[in-house]
Amino acid sequence: MIDKIGTEIMIGGIRFKSNVLMAPLAGYTCFPFRLMVERLGAGSAYTEMVSSDALKYNDRATSKLLYTDDRERIKCVQLLGSVPTVFERAAKSELLAKFDIIDINMGCPVPNVIKAGEGSALLDDIPRASKIIEACKRSGKVVSVKCRIGMNRQRIVIEEFARMCEASGADMITVHGRTRDMMYEGRPLYEYIKLAKQSVSIPVFANGGIYSKEDAEEMMEKTGADGIMLARYGFENPLIFSELTGTPSCDTKYSLLMEQLETAGECYDELYVLTYIKKLASYFMKKLPGTKQIKQRLYKCGNISELKNILGEIFDNKR
Repeated sequence: MIDKIGTEIMIGGIRFKSNVLMAPLAGYTCFPFRLMVERLGAGSAYTEMVSSDALKYNDRATSKLLYTDDRERIKCVQLLGSVPTVFERAAKSELLAKFDIIDINMGCPVPNVIKAGEGSALLDDIPRASKIIEACKRSGKVVSVKCRIGMNRQRIVIEEFARMCEASGADMITVHGRTRDMMYEGRPLYEYIKLAKQSVSIPVFANGGIYSKEDAEEMMEKTGADGIMLARYGFENPLIFSELTGTPSCDTKYSLLMEQLETAGECYDELYVLTYIKKLASYFMKKLPGTKQIKQRLYKCGNISELKNILGEIFDNKR
C-alpha cells in the first residue's frame, strides 16, 4: 500500500501527476503557494475557501482568492455554502470558467459556518448535500467533496454520506478522519476513512493528522485510500511534497520564500504580499530555536526590502 504514495491518478477524466494533494486553507493557499507545491510534486492544490454566495458580488477580496493563470496546470476551486441554486449559479459563472474542478466544502467545523448551515452542518442534512452536488455537476465540471466523518462520535455518517456523494455525481471524496467536534485535534479515526473507501468506487482521499512521511504512509496503509491531502503541515513544510512524491528539489525554505516573494509581487499589491510572506515565514520558523525577537521584527516590518533582509537573517545557510 505504501508504494502508492506519489503515483498518478485519474479523477473525473483529469490526470493528476501525483495522488498527494494540498488542501484548501483559508488565508493561505493563494496562487503563488499553489504554484510552488505543484512544482514540488503536488498533484494539485485548491484555492482558499470561497463563499458561493459572495461570487455574485465579484468584489476585490473574492477576485484575489480566484486569481490564477496558465502556469497552474490543474485549477481547483473550493466553494462554501448551503443553497443548491446559489452553487449552480456560481459553478456556471464566468468567474469560475477557468477552473477545472469544483470542491464543495462539507467539512469546515467553525461555529459561524455551522450556524449558517454550511460546512460540516451538511453532514446532518444529506438531502441538501445531495442537491448541492447535483447542482455543481450541472456545470459540466469535475466535482469533489471534502467532508468529515460525522458531527460527533454518536453521529458518524460517513458510509451513508460517501454513497450519497457518489450517487449524486461526485467524482472524488476527501475524508477528514475526525468528527466535527474534534475540530483539528486528536488522532484521525482511520477506520472510518477505510469504511468510506470500501463504500464507493470513486477515488477517496484521506486527510487529517499528517505531519510527516511516516504519518502519510500510516494513513495510506490503514485506510486503503487512493491518495492523501495535506493541510497545515503542507504550509509549514512544503518540501514534504518533494519527499513524498520523489520530485527532485534543491530548494531550501529561504529559496522558497524568495520565490514566493517574486511570484506574489507579480499578482498582488504590496500589502497583500507582506501579509502573506509574513504568515508563510512564521510557519517556516516553527521549529527554529531563538527566533522570538526576530519574529517580532518580522511582524512589524513595513516594506519588501526590509522583509528580505529579515528573512535573510532568519533563514541563513546554517538553518
